[in-house]
Amino acid sequence: MLIVKFILGLVPIIWLIIALTGMKMPGYKACSIAIIFAAVVALFYKHLPVISVGTAFLEGVFSALWPIILVILAALFVYALTLETGAMEEIKAMLSSVSRDKRVLGLIIGWGFGCFMEGMAGFGTAVAIPASILVALNFDPIPTVLALLIVNSTPTAFGSVGVPTTSLASATGLAVNALSLNTVRIEVLLMAISPLLFVVVIGGGFKALKGMIPFTLIASASFVIPNFIIGSFIGPELPDIIGSICSMICMILVALKMKSKEVPEEYLVGGSDSQKELKLDVNSALRAWSPFILIFVLLLFTSKLFPFINEPLSKISSKINIYVGEGATPTSFTWINTPGVWIILSGIIGGLIQGASIGKIFGVLGSTIKKNIKTIVTICSVLATAKIMVHSGMTTDVADVLVTVTGKFYPLFSPLVGVLGAFVTGSGTSTGVLFGPLQSASAAQLGLSPEWLCAANSLGAGVGKMISPSNIALATASAGLAGRENEILSGIFKYCILYAVIGGIICFAFV
Repeated sequence: MLIVKFILGLVPIIWLIIALTGMKMPGYKACSIAIIFAAVVALFYKHLPVISVGTAFLEGVFSALWPIILVILAALFVYALTLETGAMEEIKAMLSSVSRDKRVLGLIIGWGFGCFMEGMAGFGTAVAIPASILVALNFDPIPTVLALLIVNSTPTAFGSVGVPTTSLASATGLAVNALSLNTVRIEVLLMAISPLLFVVVIGGGFKALKGMIPFTLIASASFVIPNFIIGSFIGPELPDIIGSICSMICMILVALKMKSKEVPEEYLVGGSDSQKELKLDVNSALRAWSPFILIFVLLLFTSKLFPFINEPLSKISSKINIYVGEGATPTSFTWINTPGVWIILSGIIGGLIQGASIGKIFGVLGSTIKKNIKTIVTICSVLATAKIMVHSGMTTDVADVLVTVTGKFYPLFSPLVGVLGAFVTGSGTSTGVLFGPLQSASAAQLGLSPEWLCAANSLGAGVGKMISPSNIALATASAGLAGRENEILSGIFKYCILYAVIGGIICFAFV
């Protein structure tokens, strides 16, 4: 009976793995079919009423459209507009003035700036915006996306100014500072090795570390040490933000010192024919970077770091009853203070600063939406499948069976519960709310620390985002790879397994 319960709970996930990796099916097709599998199990095995399945589907679609798809389209819009105005060429030139080595620039943008975007905004911005910039710098899209998915796994728990951890505390009743402390402890090793793996992946193998180990260790330590200290002694709101700022400053200073060092041709940004640097004055530089500067400023000042701005804006929201089944709760929509709104506004103002007309700006916005219809379908399908699985109890079935079967060895598998949650929902916050209470109850049953197992859940949630179809769809869209989700899932799967295994061993060893 347990095995039947376990397998039926995993049917949509098994289908997605087969369809995306074995059958090489495009994401929008595979994810659309996954809805059918989830609905069939929910209707005929879990006996969820038709109206409940239908409204779960709608809840997933609307949750996908706002705010997840909004963020994706906003990031792609800003990127497309900087191409249209020619600002991206100036940005590329300025970045080239810091370093010509794609491994160095990759770490500054993908690791430093990516962790900053995760800390400030979350919701996919940490992958979408760095991906668009790096691809514009002629980085190979496939390894770029893989590397970004890897380094985005460990900052997740403290993303969006700590929302995943504070939400987990609310769902479990545990002290938020205790959760923050346990999270930085369980994640510190994986966080530290992420920049090394980033270089290996974008550089095409371990050979890419030659001559880069000191710089990569600086990139790692300058983020991990402040992140660890703040997460341990202050709380979950600032570790990513302070850590990423420290890391970017250190990396840029060291990169400028290394600029005279010869770079192997295979690691030159754009190749050996792209050595030309534009001479830009301060005004030109500010104009070129204006959308990204505005993103930084608007996200910073509307964040929880400035409650007198954040709180009034966050109240402009609605709670809508979409799902009507048992245990239904209203779905919340924040209409103004959500990252996608601020990114689009930054793009519009930045476009005007760069000399684009209103007609051109909204033309770019319209074409961005049209070009990404398949991505929109993919993510709506993933969230719809997730909501059907959650409301029918399929995800809980899988987790319950795992706890029952593993017994005292459960801590070894505890991060896998978080991986499952993130694979289905694509969200560290949702995974914590979904499985945090299960982890806490399991800890009580086994006589273990609930804060430690909930931290393992947060670790697993970040790792699971690597293989989440919604996160992969976001990444491929940002890198111009829409329809090639199967290649990304095939490439990233081994890193997800590696992180999950290491995380499980750490959880079991120090529980």
